Amino acid sequence: MATTAHTSRSRRAGRRSPLASGALLLIGLLATGGAYTAFTAGSSAGAASETQVTKLTEEGEKLFAANCASCHGLEAQGTEDGPTLIGVGAAAVDFQVGTGRMPMAANGPQAEQKPVQFTEEQIAALAAWVATLGPGPAIPDDRYLAGDGDLAAGAELFRINCAMCHNVAGAGGALTEGKFAPGLMGVSSKHIYEAMITGPQNMPVFNDANITPEDKSAIITYLKYLENNPSPGGYELGSLGPVSEGLFVWIFALGGIVAITVWLTAKSN
Repeated sequence: MATTAHTSRSRRAGRRSPLASGALLLIGLLATGGAYTAFTAGSSAGAASETQVTKLTEEGEKLFAANCASCHGLEAQGTEDGPTLIGVGAAAVDFQVGTGRMPMAANGPQAEQKPVQFTEEQIAALAAWVATLGPGPAIPDDRYLAGDGDLAAGAELFRINCAMCHNVAGAGGALTEGKFAPGLMGVSSKHIYEAMITGPQNMPVFNDANITPEDKSAIITYLKYLENNPSPGGYELGSLGPVSEGLFVWIFALGGIVAITVWLTAKSN
């Protein structure tokens, strides 16, 4: 009898309470429902994002056919009037169209900057469609465009790699056969970065193996410093160096000396 009573008490002690079973069941249901909700939400967000990208590229293809295909071909394969765009990447389109260089107004030694003919949304659509044609440089990350890089390193990198065409002050300069390196003051950080990775016009391509993204950010920092800080030496005469300075001397300095000489001669007579 004692053994039977002890066994009965043990079973009662080990039996799970109905409340505990209900609580465990509720926890299991909540965990399953939460996991399902998170999964379906992620799937829905991914599907929505994919749909947006598809709409963007479709819009870009339509814009390209209407505005660019006459020179670059319907499939961007290139023609006698324009090069192929397969593999140029989104950054090249964003630079050329975003600065107004494309579409070109007329054939010439190089495409010149002019008022932009498309909205930012249309430019993004064109860039997205061209990017689907082949791998190429993407639009740069905003963290490299903030202008908070190493100023001293940027100045040195610019003098070594860019100053021979763009001038040490970023004022630009003449090249051969009617071509020129444009001035860099007032150019957006994004377009400066895109120019370095795509090599528009006569500019060489500076990929990440040549100049790292951090170094590109430093160059942008240097150019923005020049843009936001006036010349400590006074009026910089266009920052064109001995050309503008020599012209100033010939016209004003020597002209002033000649004028004073004539005045003194006339007064003595």
